[in-house]
Amino acid sequence: MVAGSFASVAHGMPRTTQDVDVVIDPPNAEALEALIRAMPPEAYYVDVDAARDAMRRRSMFNVVDQASGWKVDLIVRKNRPFSREEFARRMQLTLLGVPVYVASAEDTVIAKLEWSLQSSGSERQRRDVAGILATMGDQLDRAYVERWVAELGLQEEWSHAQRTAI
Repeated sequence: MVAGSFASVAHGMPRTTQDVDVVIDPPNAEALEALIRAMPPEAYYVDVDAARDAMRRRSMFNVVDQASGWKVDLIVRKNRPFSREEFARRMQLTLLGVPVYVASAEDTVIAKLEWSLQSSGSERQRRDVAGILATMGDQLDRAYVERWVAELGLQEEWSHAQRTAI
């Protein structure tokens, strides 16, 4: 599932980014190993030990496209209620001509609020949220967002993001 800035752009305002965030949900270590084997080392740089560690810790590891230098952050889905629901709610969109699964606008807002909180109030994350709010308008399921904002303790970030100018 494409998440992060690319998901934010899909639902909000355009901006530049240096990488692509992709949430993966391998059912076991063998599935992760198969994913890694599908990326030939002459085309992609992958630190296999970092990938295995990310699977164990449910964190992230990087893949770098050798030809373009683009970096993909592969994020192993967290095992918590929000992350399970976020992944289940992903939607298929076409980005740059490629059909992909993308985090919903609502889940992107919540994830951006979490990133902002973790980085002590990131204006970039808040602007991304404000862009989604401005673009989606009444189509955004605010009740869903506010339920997770309350459950995850994101009220202050939500308040700041809603006041952020685009």
